[in-house]
Amino acid sequence: MTTKMLIQLKDVWKTYTMGENKLDVLKGINLDVREGDFIAILGPSGSGKSTLMNQVGALDTPTKGKIILAGRDIATLSESDLAKLRGQKIGFVFQQFNLIPTLTALENVTLPAIFQNMSEEQRIKRATKLLTMVGLGDRLHHKPTELSGGQQQRVAVARSLINNPGIILADEPTGNLDSISGKQVFAMLEKLHAEDKKTIVLITHDIHLAKTAPTIVYLKDGIIEKIEKNGKHHRP
Repeated sequence: MTTKMLIQLKDVWKTYTMGENKLDVLKGINLDVREGDFIAILGPSGSGKSTLMNQVGALDTPTKGKIILAGRDIATLSESDLAKLRGQKIGFVFQQFNLIPTLTALENVTLPAIFQNMSEEQRIKRATKLLTMVGLGDRLHHKPTELSGGQQQRVAVARSLINNPGIILADEPTGNLDSISGKQVFAMLEKLHAEDKKTIVLITHDIHLAKTAPTIVYLKDGIIEKIEKNGKHHRP
C-alpha cells in the first residue's frame, strides 16, 4: 500500500548572495515526506539544517528546484494562500519556543486557530483540551515567564496541534531544555506519531535523539550524505 505524499523537495538549492560572493547553503536536496513518517534530519552546526527546515516547512522558497506541499508547488501560491495552506498542514515547534510573552498559555495556543477562522468557543475548548493533554491543565492562564522551559515547550507542542495538522515540524525542540524536560518533550512527539498518527520531521544535531527515529537523514555541507531507514542505508 502506497502512503500519501505530503511534502516533496525536488533538486532544491538555496543560495545567498553577499556582495559579490554567493554561498550555496543547500545543494540539490531531494527529500520525500510521506504520511506516517518519523524523520530525523541530523547534521552539525553549519550543515544547513535550519535552512532545510525553512524549506521543508514552506517558510521560504528555494533559489532553484521545487517544493510541493499537499500536491501544490509553493512557488505558484500567493503569500496569503501559502500561509493558509501551511497553517492547515504543518504545526511548528521551535527551539526558542517563540511564545508571545504578553499572552497566557491558553492565548498562545489559540492564536494560530484565529487565522484559520475557527470560532472563539472552538478555539478555547480545543486549546484547553490540548494543554490538559500535555500536562498543563492547571497552567492555562500563566504567562511564559511564569512557566519553566519544559512547560513553555509543552505549550509550544500544544500550539502546534491546534489546527490538527498532519505534520509536526520540530526544530531542535529539546535544544534549550534540561535532559529530563527534553526526554518528556521527545516522548510527546513519539506519542503523537504512534497514537495520533502524526507525521514528524525532527531537526537535530543530537545523534542519540536522531537514532530513535525510524528514518535518519544525514546532512553535511548542504548535501544529504545518506538516508538510513530502520538501520539500513539508502542512497539519497
